[in-house]
Parts: sequence; structure tokens; C-alpha cells
Amino acid sequence: MKRSATSTFRRVWPNATALLLVVGFVFPVYWMFATAFKPTPDIVADTPVWFPTNITFDHFRTAVDADNFWTLVRNSLTVTILAVTFSLVLALAGSFALARMRFKGRRGFIIGFMIAQMAPWEVMIIAIYFIVRDADMLNSLIPLTLFYMVMVLPFTLLTLRGFVAAVPKELEESAMVDGCTRPQAFVKVILPLLAPGLMSTSLFGFITAWNEFPLVLVLNKDAESQTLPLWLSQFQSQFGDDWGATMAASSIFAIPILILFVFLQRKAVSGLTDGAVKG
Repeated sequence: MKRSATSTFRRVWPNATALLLVVGFVFPVYWMFATAFKPTPDIVADTPVWFPTNITFDHFRTAVDADNFWTLVRNSLTVTILAVTFSLVLALAGSFALARMRFKGRRGFIIGFMIAQMAPWEVMIIAIYFIVRDADMLNSLIPLTLFYMVMVLPFTLLTLRGFVAAVPKELEESAMVDGCTRPQAFVKVILPLLAPGLMSTSLFGFITAWNEFPLVLVLNKDAESQTLPLWLSQFQSQFGDDWGATMAASSIFAIPILILFVFLQRKAVSGLTDGAVKG
């Protein structure tokens, strides 16, 4: 009887812990979206309205009609997509070199990227500001794109290196024997096998660039050259205690990441795991 109770406890406690963690992480997201759809009287009521019954879209209209909203959406999408794309291109070439080639300083090169991954970017903001100012590129999207690319490049390169190393060399050599050049063998044989790694690193890069706040706060003072994170931080001061509009703005900001994660979550999780243990 005692053994049966112990066995039951061992099966139950991991599930119970997982359930508590899910509730802890999911409830704030639910509350944000629920508040965005509630009318203002329900939001400020003394008794919490857990499930909105009188759904309204007025708060979303307020958020969308804010000054420069669509300009900032375009700016955020532009710098995020370009930064992720450039980092993937560079990381593909670099990961192939690190996984397949042996050259002097290779280990130090890898360690350097690991250190860059761990370094807090916030401590370099002042130096970055002087660089951009001296180049006369303040209030431009180009520096944001380049620095966002550099932010996500170390993780992308190190993860893809594990995937490239996991692909047997014989596949590449067989393709070259059949007449492919080395670049063709990479594109036709290795690249399709890197899909999980590309998805996981793309998701990480997108989240990192999409949420970045300190750099754009320092470099882009012009309202039309800013991005959504800065707009969101200024939203409450602009609309005061309009919590419905604030939650609607937060929901709009979170929607692209949620959509991307829903479509890529399986490949992304397996990609992060495989890339961490291979190579």
C-alpha cells in the first residue's frame, strides 16, 4: 500500500507542478487579452470580471488610431525581419566553416562568440550611441538593423553549428561525387536538414529584435523612426489611466510573436534541443 501511494505521488507531482507553472505563465496573458475586450466599467469595477461578456473593440480602435501607429509597425517589422534574415545568412556560412573546416584559432573564435552571447548589450549603449552619432545616422533604421543582427548572430551561429556538425559528411561528399560543387551540395543536401535549427533561431531572433527597447530609446528620438516597444512604453502616459487601451496596445504588440510561436513551436523546441547537444 505504501509503495502504491509513493508511486502515485511520483506520477502526480510532476503533472501538478507543470499545471501550476502553466497557470502562472498563461493567466497574465489571458488577463491582458480579456481586459482589452472588456468595456471600461468592467475593468474598473470593484469585483473582478473574470470572463468578459460585453465584448467591445473600442480599446483596439483607440490603440490603432494612436499617432504614428502604422509607421511604427512598419519600422518594427522592417528592422526585425532584416536583422533575422542577415543573421541567418551570415550564421549559415559561419556555422559551416566552424563545423566542417579546421583552421588556426577556431576554438578561440567559438569562445569569442560564446562570450559575445553572454555579454550584456546595455553596457555598450553609450559607445554605440557615439558610433552612430559620429556616422550621422541617428534616427535611422539602418543602425538598429545592424545592431539587432549582431545581437542575435552569436546564438544563431552556435546553434546552427551543432546542426551542421550532426549532418554526416558522407552525404555532402556523395553529392560532390555526383557532380555538385561544394556550394550546391550545401544548398541541396545540408540546408534542407537544417530546417529545425533555422526555425528555432529565427524565432529567437525575432523575439529578441521585436522586444528590444534600450537601443531604440537612445538612438531614435524622432517619433516616426521609433519602434513598437518604445511606443508601448509611452502609451500609458499618452492615454493616462485608460487600462483598456493599454491592454489592447499590449495585445497588438504580442500578437505577431504568439502567431509565430504557434506555427513554429514544435520545430523550434526540437531545434533548440538538438542544436544544444550536437556538434
